[in-house]
Amino acid sequence: MPRIPKRLFGPIQVATGPTTVYTVPALTKTILRYLRINNPSAAAVTLTISIGADAAASRIMDAYSIPAKAAGVTDSARDLFVYLPMEAGEILTLSAGANNVLTIAVGGDECVLG
Repeated sequence: MPRIPKRLFGPIQVATGPTTVYTVPALTKTILRYLRINNPSAAAVTLTISIGADAAASRIMDAYSIPAKAAGVTDSARDLFVYLPMEAGEILTLSAGANNVLTIAVGGDECVLG
């Protein structure tokens, strides 16, 4: 099973409605490893991430607040290291508390089966 490290998507801006941003290809397993989230605005913005269709039971982050970019604030850009396996056909969905403010890039490994 070859493992292919790659940027899975992004950087992209996050919409307010749950939006599918990645689908695991057929005959592949994906391991999410890294999320880079940036809030360049003057106000805190929340981020929700789900594996599968957005619902309370599928959220891995629920209204996670990213602080505003301001003098002395170092957390408006966050690097999150994770280990989240996903199966072929599973989707990753995102939504934000403000439309097209947050940017996100996600990296991981695609493992081709067979």
